[in-house]
Amino acid sequence: MKLKALYLSVFVFSAPFFNLQAQESFPLSVEQAIEIGLKNSKNLHSSLMKVKSAEAKVKEARALGLPSLKLSARYTRLSKVDPFVITTPFGSFPIAPGIYDNYGTQLTLAQPLFTGFRISGNVELNEELSNAVNDEYDKDKSELLFNVKNSYWNVFKAQQFKKLMDETVAQIKSHLNDAKNLAKAGMITRNDILKLEVQLSNIEFQQIDAENAVKLSTLALNSVIGLPLETNTIITSSVNLSKFEIDDISKMVSSALDNRPEVKAAESRIQAGKSGVTLAQASWYPQISLYGNYYYSKPNQRILPSQNQFDATWDAGVMLNMNLWDWLTTKHQTDQAEAQLEQAKDGLGMIKDGITLEVTQNYLSLNQAKRKIDIAKLNVEQAEENLRVTSDKFNNGLATSSELIDAETALVSAKTNYANSVVDFELAKAKLEKSLGK
Repeated sequence: MKLKALYLSVFVFSAPFFNLQAQESFPLSVEQAIEIGLKNSKNLHSSLMKVKSAEAKVKEARALGLPSLKLSARYTRLSKVDPFVITTPFGSFPIAPGIYDNYGTQLTLAQPLFTGFRISGNVELNEELSNAVNDEYDKDKSELLFNVKNSYWNVFKAQQFKKLMDETVAQIKSHLNDAKNLAKAGMITRNDILKLEVQLSNIEFQQIDAENAVKLSTLALNSVIGLPLETNTIITSSVNLSKFEIDDISKMVSSALDNRPEVKAAESRIQAGKSGVTLAQASWYPQISLYGNYYYSKPNQRILPSQNQFDATWDAGVMLNMNLWDWLTTKHQTDQAEAQLEQAKDGLGMIKDGITLEVTQNYLSLNQAKRKIDIAKLNVEQAEENLRVTSDKFNNGLATSSELIDAETALVSAKTNYANSVVDFELAKAKLEKSLGK
C-alpha cells in the first residue's frame, strides 16, 4: 500500500516532465483522482492564495492599533548670506554665525488612544471578510470534488459502453457464422445473411464512436485533475450500488443550510457589512493619539545661538483631531455602508432559496435514478432471455434474421440503459452530497 502511494506521488510530480511515462497505462481510482485533482488544481491554488491574502489583511488591520516608530533623516545645503552683526563702541559681534550644512534626524513614536472605533471596526471587517474567503475556498474545493467525480464516472460510462459494443460485435459475428452454416444447409436465404452483415456494420460503426468517446472523456478527466492529456488513464473503481441513506427532505434542507460554505460566506459578509457601518461612522468621533519625538540635529533649531554641532532634544504630547464639518461626507459614507449591508442580507436570502431548490431537485433526481436501475436491470434480464430463445429458434430455422436482429438490438439498448442508469445514480449521489455541503 505504501509503495502504491509512493508511485502515485512520484507520478503526480514527475508526469509533466516524462512524456514516455505518460504513454503507459495509469490505473486510477476515484479516490486517487480526487487526491491528484486537489494537488494540481490551479483554481484551488488561486483560492488558497486569496485566503492567505485575507489573513495578511487582518494582521495589517490589527497592526494599526499598535505603537509605530518612524525614523527620518535630512540634509540641507543653505546659500551663503551675510551674518547678523551687532556693532558697539567696543567692536562688532556676530549674533548668528553662518551654518550652511544642516543635518537632522528625527525618531517619532506614536500610539493611537481612541480612533472612534475605526481600528476595531476595521479589524472586525477584515476578520469577517477573511472568514468569507475561507468559506469560498471550501466552496471551490467542493465544486472541484464534484467535477472530478463527474469526469471520472463519465469515463467509466464511456468504457462500459465500449465494452458492450465489443461484446455485441463478437456476438453478432458468432451469429453470422451460424447463419452461414445454416445457409449452406439451405435453412435460410442469402438475404438473411445480408441483414446480419448490415447489422454488424452498424454496430462496428457504433464501436468506433464508443472508442472515440472513451478517448474524449479520458482527456477531460486528465485535464480536470491536472495530468498530461496523453496519459492513458485506466478506471479502476466501480459503481457502488449499496443502499444510500437518505434523510427526510426537510432535514436535508436544514443540514444543507447549516453546512454549505456559501451560506457561511454570506453570513460572514453580513457581519463584515455591520463592521463597515461602524467603520463609516468613525469620523463622527474625535481621534486621540499619544506621540513623542526625539531630534538629533546639526544645528538644532531649538538651541540658541545656533552652533555647528549635533544636539539632541525631544518633545511629547497628546493630539486630538476632530472633523467638525465635511459637508455630510460621513453621513453619505454611512448610508452607503448600510445599503451594502442590506444587499448582503438579501444575498443570503437568495442563496438559501437556491440551496433549498437545489437540494429538493437532487433528492428527487436520486430517487428517480434509483428506480431507473431496477427497471433497467429487469429489462436486461428480459432482453437476454428473449435473445436466448430467439437464437435457439434461429439456429433451428424457426426464426428469421430480422427477429434475431431485433432481439440483439433490444439487448444492446437494455444494457446501455442499465449502464447509463448506474452511472447516473452515482452522479446523482455526488450532486446530492455536494448540495448538502459534504
